[in-house]
Amino acid sequence: MMDELELLKKDWKSRESKLPKLSYDDLYGMIWKRSSSIVKWIFIISVIEFVLPHVLYLLPVAREGMEFYETLGLKNIMWGITVAPYPIVIYFIYQFYQRYREISARDNARDLMHKIIRTRKTVKNYIIFALSVFLISFLLIAVGIAFSDGDTFVHALNMEKKALEQPIDNLKWVVAGILIAMGILCTAFLGLIYFLIYGLLLRKLDKNYSELKRLEI
Repeated sequence: MMDELELLKKDWKSRESKLPKLSYDDLYGMIWKRSSSIVKWIFIISVIEFVLPHVLYLLPVAREGMEFYETLGLKNIMWGITVAPYPIVIYFIYQFYQRYREISARDNARDLMHKIIRTRKTVKNYIIFALSVFLISFLLIAVGIAFSDGDTFVHALNMEKKALEQPIDNLKWVVAGILIAMGILCTAFLGLIYFLIYGLLLRKLDKNYSELKRLEI
């Protein structure tokens, strides 16, 4: 048994000696390239996320939805929800681009660790902002429906007052409540998507950060 163990040790050592020896610079270079690639993808995904809703607005279903809210007299609210976040979203996209440029410039390991921390913080702030805007949008629409004019509300639903089984005001609050519930569920679903996409990239950055930390020890 001991002879077999010694043979295994010798075989392992012989194989180990044939493996390529990676220097500090080699390891750092690999981590730097991986980190740069990850941040580039974060930037690309944020741009796609900004452009995609505008493409969806071209679909007939989306246009009909906008017309429905306009009929309810919520045109200003819808424009506010759509346009108001633009400056902040563009600012975050610019920040992602800046993080990519910063992390693409090869520095020492300690500086790269600092840039990874900054990138993680920017991504987390963006996710919190995006989810907050998404949920607030549903809440504003729900409030707008709840306090909308009764006749306008019935007209928007293409119904007649006689066909309603309950008072218009009650129906408005029911619809508003449904929208709030949908908003919470949709925000949770969007948060899950962010967790899967951005979370995966952040976990890879965390792994790079840990490897850099070991290099510095």
